[in-house]
Amino acid sequence: MMAKSDRLLRVLLLAGTTEAASLARRLADEKIVAATLSLAGRTANPIASPLPVRVGGFGGVAGLSGYLTAENIDLVIDATHPFAAQMSGNAIAAAAAVGIPLLAIERPPWTRAEGDDWTEYDSIEAAIAGLPATPQDVFSGLGRQAITALSKAPQHRYVIRVVDASEPPANLPHATIIAARGPFRTKDDIDLFSRCGISHVLAKNAGGDAAYSKIEAARKLGIKVHMVRRPAIAPRSTVTSVDDALAWIKAHHQRRSERGV
Repeated sequence: MMAKSDRLLRVLLLAGTTEAASLARRLADEKIVAATLSLAGRTANPIASPLPVRVGGFGGVAGLSGYLTAENIDLVIDATHPFAAQMSGNAIAAAAAVGIPLLAIERPPWTRAEGDDWTEYDSIEAAIAGLPATPQDVFSGLGRQAITALSKAPQHRYVIRVVDASEPPANLPHATIIAARGPFRTKDDIDLFSRCGISHVLAKNAGGDAAYSKIEAARKLGIKVHMVRRPAIAPRSTVTSVDDALAWIKAHHQRRSERGV
């Protein structure tokens, strides 16, 4: 029989970012971990994972707390998108409720560089409302969930980039939807923006490299960026890299082994 201190460390990985996919690959090779990757289910064809995958919500804090207990989870890793504030908040509360450690992989936000023409906003709705009243050619990197908000300013000619293909809604008569999955290249976004005559870019300050191309392209072309600030998330333990997250997991396993629990 396996000694209790030799039991695999059970980890719940809340995913949705390139960091989550990278950590999943690393955890799959670890002999001390039994990890499950959790996806919200917002994309039709998520990237294949080497870990067991669960898809869908947990049912709020109570549902997640119940899952952590039922699955005997030892650690929670929050590698969700920086704008997945509700999920992150639920994870903080649920981990605290059942008394297990939580770590978030938190990308540093993008910061202005010389040549950037940014206006920052506290919400997607405010960023859209800040566009000129006259019709503009607007690139939206806000994601599929923001399409409804774009309909509040239907006069603009939108180029909307999302992961899953779909038709523009009828209330956005001048919109084009492009289905593509990052990472993206600056050269390609420069070509896209030039071809479409883009005057404004709508972006969430997600940080990281995968979607930074639109920010670099806007800088090089002198295009205005309406940048949505990140939502506030309660204090939690954080790291900024997959390497640091993996080291944190290994340190917990080591401490548990030393305690013989």
